[in-house]
Amino acid sequence: MPFKNLKQHIIHQVTSGKQGKAFDFSNTFSEVLNRKIKHEEAIVLLTAMAPHIQPGFFEEIIQILHPDGGEFPQWGGVKHTNYRGFLPTGETVQYILAGKNINKRGLVQKYFSEDHWFFSTQTVLLENVQEGVPKMSGQLIMPAETIDLLLFGEVSLPAFGSQFPAELVATKMAWVDLVLSKETFEQIHQIRLWLKHEKKLRHEYGLDKRLSPGYRALFHGSSGTGKTLTASLLGKEFNMPVYRIDLSQIVSKYIGETEKNLERIFTRAENKNWILFFDEADALFGKRTATKDSHDRYANQGVSYLLQRTENFNGLILLASNFKENIDEAFIRRLNQIIEFPKPEFEDRLALWQKTIPKQLKAKTEILEKIAKEYELTGAQIVNAVSFVCLHFLEHKSKKVEHIQFMEAIKREFKKEERMFTQLP
Repeated sequence: MPFKNLKQHIIHQVTSGKQGKAFDFSNTFSEVLNRKIKHEEAIVLLTAMAPHIQPGFFEEIIQILHPDGGEFPQWGGVKHTNYRGFLPTGETVQYILAGKNINKRGLVQKYFSEDHWFFSTQTVLLENVQEGVPKMSGQLIMPAETIDLLLFGEVSLPAFGSQFPAELVATKMAWVDLVLSKETFEQIHQIRLWLKHEKKLRHEYGLDKRLSPGYRALFHGSSGTGKTLTASLLGKEFNMPVYRIDLSQIVSKYIGETEKNLERIFTRAENKNWILFFDEADALFGKRTATKDSHDRYANQGVSYLLQRTENFNGLILLASNFKENIDEAFIRRLNQIIEFPKPEFEDRLALWQKTIPKQLKAKTEILEKIAKEYELTGAQIVNAVSFVCLHFLEHKSKKVEHIQFMEAIKREFKKEERMFTQLP
């Protein structure tokens, strides 16, 4: 890392060439970022990165230039409760790149506009400040993914936490393991086509100006019918991380906090080629109510925020709900796809039993056909039932699975839903 050269260059810049030495940092990180990097852009990246790699980096420079100490507002910089050193701000970059030159200082601000690739790729950001406070006094924020990319040449995925309340979901299964109706598969295939051809559709076919950013789909149907598995398989096929949003960490009783929590996720996911999966989406995307008091008004404002944010997000958003009718109609109108995941019919249930049961159980075909015909279970319930039977099989070292064991397993699934169970003879 060229931090030794950066130190000399900064000293050279702020002393008008009396000390230090000038260096050209053009195309630093060009290979890992897959783009041409201007000298000034490289300075911004290295400045933001320095405290993460060399604590005390800026303190050493200031000590060299100002050995008698004092206050130096031209350097900007902030301190953090968890970090005792100097954290660079936009003002720090302005001073390094432009000194006191007003015109050049104005140009430096453009590096932190929404039009610059720093923002669109979330490579380095300028922290938002309160109204009336100089914009450039915000801290330079370099996400952990950027640091890993610049250091190691690969991007690390964010860990679940309060700052990123979404968990990575994945599967070891394949499309062949998913059992759905033909119509549902055909609708899912449309999403696969979009993921495969979106760039050509927008740029080579010239539809970019006519299409909204991103793609939005609603999966609706009973629990256990394959909604989460489908989201995971889409991510697996196209090498896209799938993040399931934890609504318990998102939804807040405090006014405006839910929107702030969501904005953190959307901002982090922008241009990252991730899939955002909102399970039990009713909690966020539910129908707006008639405004009776201030709480209703703020709740409706939250839905309006989501409408705008999801429409402007340039990736794939998947909503999952047990009931389509619970979703606000304004969201419904903005969806590219609405896909029903119905409970499996007899042939699909039989296929699920056959695909799920291990060969060691040696289950008779006539037994599977009988229970598939008589008992309406979802894919998840069938997996639970097979797991129960397998454990019984292993514990008792059975040579084959009996009819009665299937009955007990299915009875347990019916009891969970308080459904009437009638045992087959």
